[in-house]
Amino acid sequence: MKVEQIYTGCLAHAAYYLESNGEAAIFDPLREVQPYIDRAMKDQAQIKFVFETHFHADFVSGHLDLMEKTDAVIVFGPTAKPAYKALIAEDGEVFNIGKIKVKVIHTPGHTMESTTYLLIDENGKEHGIITGDTLFIGDVGRPDLAQHVIAELTQEKLAAHLYDSLRNKIMPLSDDLIVYPNHGAGSACGKNMSKETTDTLGHQKQTNYALNPALSKSQFIEVLLNGLVPPPGYFPQNVLMNIKGYDSFDKVKAQGTRALTASAFEAAANETNALIIDTRNAQEFAKGFIPNAINIGIDGSFATWVGTMIPDVKQAILLVADAGRKEEIVTRLARVGYDNALGYLKGGFEAWAKEGKETDEIITVSAEDLAEMLYHEQVNIIDVRKESEYKSEHIIEAINMPLDFINNHMSSIDKNTTYYVHCAAGYRSMIFVSILRSRGYYNLIDVKGGFSEIKITNKFKLTDYVCPTIML
Repeated sequence: MKVEQIYTGCLAHAAYYLESNGEAAIFDPLREVQPYIDRAMKDQAQIKFVFETHFHADFVSGHLDLMEKTDAVIVFGPTAKPAYKALIAEDGEVFNIGKIKVKVIHTPGHTMESTTYLLIDENGKEHGIITGDTLFIGDVGRPDLAQHVIAELTQEKLAAHLYDSLRNKIMPLSDDLIVYPNHGAGSACGKNMSKETTDTLGHQKQTNYALNPALSKSQFIEVLLNGLVPPPGYFPQNVLMNIKGYDSFDKVKAQGTRALTASAFEAAANETNALIIDTRNAQEFAKGFIPNAINIGIDGSFATWVGTMIPDVKQAILLVADAGRKEEIVTRLARVGYDNALGYLKGGFEAWAKEGKETDEIITVSAEDLAEMLYHEQVNIIDVRKESEYKSEHIIEAINMPLDFINNHMSSIDKNTTYYVHCAAGYRSMIFVSILRSRGYYNLIDVKGGFSEIKITNKFKLTDYVCPTIML
């Protein structure tokens, strides 16, 4: 039996490739499916099944394109109701792939259709479990996402289902099983995920707070719901795309990678009310950009921040990119359902400036310069890191305004006051500044290098705060 985890760091996502005796299966594929097809071709294997653990919220799955290109059968667990052809498996049903077996274990809780797949090798030995968002390494799936699609599925109800699934379906399984989750650290689908992406079930029983056998159902629900922050706005829209279907990735890529001259780009922006996303490095963006463009750098958690900052996945988008990166950008947009990219600026920002079109820029300062200012005057500092990061350590004078909730903070920012904005390393702060710039806030100055540079200067008054932990 061959089991391979195909991990995509920018989304903290794990798909799985399973192969035996010339037959293969893919579990929870990303939107672009050619890599999975190529992997199967390398083994001279036919993709027989596409198994989905649930209707995903944080990405659009590639199951439909895989079915179209390979004739594979899409499999969901019990209660799933997709709007396209799929096999809805029964709890306990077994599928054959070459000489190995995949057993369906219905584990509702993260969502009602959530399913774990038990892998059984050629000798009949149980090898591992592909758990989707039911069980992570160090955590379990959040139970508050489905209610954004179906109101009566409250987080308390789903948390109770998850408790039962873990106790009755997962924990009785053998300790030597390998746990293969759908996500790792950095995903918004949980709150305490490990950087490790596999583990044994036995070790998880010892270390994962959610598998503590001493927890009553009510205690489990309380612990699970404690500390959850609102999910990104694109999550419910991705769920619906995964339920109802979507355009082929090939069509989306062809549209998004159209080259537009500066004049055509400008016309498209004016005629379609498209949002301009400049994907260059933050400091390059600061030196010059198209007015009203927002900066979300491709060299970061690009798709996640697009999904967090842009509430509607149907929003028309125009792209400014470094040479040779347009396909990567459109791919990463499509992974989270942003299929309406209209094209990119041919020749990049340099072509725009060369034609003499209007440009804008953002003032930046070094951490060293900011420290010097603090000795001589009162300075307004905005820290856009997460609340947990801020509480861990921050500049005493800084106000915490997490980027995730930028719309909640706008009313407290005075357009006539100068603010110095920083994050951890300069990526999020430029997103923050560029978005507010597009809304008429012209007195925001970006701190290059963020908190990492601030600490290196050793000239700031910092405060530490130890977050309380829940003892189980």
